[in-house]
Amino acid sequence: MSAGPGAFDAAAADAVLLAPLLWEPVAAATVARSAPAAGERVLDACCGTGPSALLAAAAVGPAGAVDAVDVSSAAVAQLQQAARSAGGLPCLEAHTADATAWPGRGYDLVQGVLGVFFLLDPAAGTEHLVRCARPGGRVVITTWATGALAVAGRALVEAVAAVREEALPAWSASAAAQQLGEGAALAAWVGARGLDDVVVTRHPHAVPASAEELWLLVLGSGFRGLLSGLAAAQVARVRDLYLSGLAGGDDVDATFLVATGHRPEVPGVPSGA
Repeated sequence: MSAGPGAFDAAAADAVLLAPLLWEPVAAATVARSAPAAGERVLDACCGTGPSALLAAAAVGPAGAVDAVDVSSAAVAQLQQAARSAGGLPCLEAHTADATAWPGRGYDLVQGVLGVFFLLDPAAGTEHLVRCARPGGRVVITTWATGALAVAGRALVEAVAAVREEALPAWSASAAAQQLGEGAALAAWVGARGLDDVVVTRHPHAVPASAEELWLLVLGSGFRGLLSGLAAAQVARVRDLYLSGLAGGDDVDATFLVATGHRPEVPGVPSGA
């Protein structure tokens, strides 16, 4: 699945509705692994509507600080609204910005939840995020496992192709997502970005195969980009064909991987460098 900022701007409001089914469970599992502690400084890169950033902010408390960064201004606005609804989280700052150019350094924890495979250059972008952590700091990267969301992606592309009356390439995960979808490969890749003590955990998850949830998976994710340029009647037709293609099927696999590691300590270098 590939999508630009425009797709995520369009999907932001529905992403909030999808969150209890998908984004929040992924965020909770990631933050359980990243373990932000009271008083720590955290960078949440590619934060989307912010479920992992909100959890991190609650964990670090008023003595800590969380910078949440995403290129989608609509997603960042949803995060800011969620923070206000939570009574205000003064330690949380949400920024519309490119995480791969973020200037902050010295973070105790850098986490990127389901974002690195959308970066223009995932390897270089992740290496930048590693440099944002202090020496000895933690870096946590979450990716989809191989096959995650594939059945929905294929059904959606087939439906869109039928409505547009044109051939479209068969759906497949991005090259980066395919590369990072297995535990051993993800561990090696993250290690090559400059992390030590890398551990990858696998987290089974699924989206219920009801019509409402299956369509929300399209509207509240990067899949939304495939609907760009379609009229309302065409979108309705896509919905019907997509749901017909998935009718009677199993819940949609949404298994994900969480890689944790540390930026190496550098003798003689201050921890905030």
